[in-house]
Amino acid sequence: MASGIQTPYYLIDKSKLLRNMEKIAHVREASGAKALLALKCFATWSVFDFMRDYMDGTTSSSLNEVRLGHERFGKETHAYSVAYADYEIDEVVSHADKIIFNSIGQLQRFESQSSGIVRGLRLNPGVSSSSFDLADPARPFSRLGEWDVSKVEPIMDMITGFMIHNNCENKDFGLFDRMLGQIEERFGSLLARAEWVSLGGGIHFTGEDYPIDSFVERLKRFAGDHGVQVYLEPGEASITKSTTLEVTVLDRLYNGKDLVVVDSSIEAHMLDLLIYRESAKISPDQGPHRYMVCGKSCLAGDVFGEFDFRNELKVGDRISIQDAAGYTMVKKNWFNGVKMPAIAIRELDGSIRSVREFSYADYEQSLS
Repeated sequence: MASGIQTPYYLIDKSKLLRNMEKIAHVREASGAKALLALKCFATWSVFDFMRDYMDGTTSSSLNEVRLGHERFGKETHAYSVAYADYEIDEVVSHADKIIFNSIGQLQRFESQSSGIVRGLRLNPGVSSSSFDLADPARPFSRLGEWDVSKVEPIMDMITGFMIHNNCENKDFGLFDRMLGQIEERFGSLLARAEWVSLGGGIHFTGEDYPIDSFVERLKRFAGDHGVQVYLEPGEASITKSTTLEVTVLDRLYNGKDLVVVDSSIEAHMLDLLIYRESAKISPDQGPHRYMVCGKSCLAGDVFGEFDFRNELKVGDRISIQDAAGYTMVKKNWFNGVKMPAIAIRELDGSIRSVREFSYADYEQSLS
């Protein structure tokens, strides 16, 4: 194989990652907003040194993530969790610059332990861009954040800001603008007393043709109208189109359709494809030879999708699954004991190096 690395492996291309970083840097400079990498989406710390120059820090969803952000990325570290446990709160605080509580109950419960750092509260505006109930933070009976302004007002002396995360893969600036207006209308009295507001992630502002100038202007207006420091938490936007999952064809079958089996698995290596019932991406997806590309696990629905290829596929051929950075490496698992993909980086000079490979010992030690 050209790289000398055994498939499967995730290949992070720094030149493609750089395109996203430069757009993030532009938004930061032009709008005054700060950008924190959302570790829940991407936490491959081998490229943190590269990303650090373009971002302001990290935001987390757990003790492990806040510690990783503090130790491996540095700069500003935000801690958030749907719920903190008694045994972990002190360590969370020790690694964070800001701690954001999901509920008033958690804020009050850990008031004394968190008194030494900046505190915030998550708000839920009741609207989102999600079309998938599983990922909708504003779904009925959602536990994600406080809704009632009258309940938040009495505890404003305990916090200085808010986190409002209601965008999910939102590529539509008009929708972002309208929802931000609804946030201002609903929470205006609270925003007037805040010093900072994080607008969360899920805003696809590094995507092609996104109106960045309009986005920048809206962020500046929001910050100016309410006198707040704006934070963004790009996860997918940070790493979109930067990474491939490199796989090899192991077998060919025909069962009404031409099928190939590869040395990877969506359940183990690209779990979101299964969760959200999406197809993988292959480029170019064109040609006279159509195949269903299947994973090697025993799950019947372990299928990457159906794609068109220029040439007939043979055992041993390489396939590059596109856009494989977000919610993949952070969710990879040992289902069926399938070989865990290595992690490799293509440097700016084109050279490829492996930064992590996984062995039987890793599989064995993940169990007991």
